[in-house]
Amino acid sequence: MSGQYTFNEHSLRAEQQKSLLDHGSRPFVVDINKATINNETYRTALWTGKHLQLTLMTIPSGGEIGLEVHHDHDQFLRVEEGQGLAQMGDQKEHLYFQQPIFDDSAIFIPAGTWHNVTNTGKKSLKLYSIYAPPEHPHGTVHQTKEIADAAERSHNNNPYGYMY
Repeated sequence: MSGQYTFNEHSLRAEQQKSLLDHGSRPFVVDINKATINNETYRTALWTGKHLQLTLMTIPSGGEIGLEVHHDHDQFLRVEEGQGLAQMGDQKEHLYFQQPIFDDSAIFIPAGTWHNVTNTGKKSLKLYSIYAPPEHPHGTVHQTKEIADAAERSHNNNPYGYMY
């Protein structure tokens, strides 16, 4: 039965896709560990409110978020699975802070700090990010980093304050 789904498989996949839709700005409760580990996209906005946003991320082995800075807001990242390296600094060329990260690591990035996260492990790095205010448009889903980079380049003057 190659390429065919049973009713239960189809229903399960549909339910999983629905659960990964952006639920903001309605009240919402989620098993964040399960949602993060089950996420297979580079970036999915799971909840986007007026003042806060939750995104799920999967960074493949050897991949990275990419060097960036958010001038007017802090950012929080939490690793649910995998290992990597968090780098931060006051200038693009001066990432003086470097710290290995693992399951359950929490990363706090002050506004105006250049930062990057690189997956140094053999399996995908699964993490979530909280932005305040939101960084990405409601409903954002980027299957890969290349798709995310292209979308960000095309939105240089957006209301969410991308800094690339």
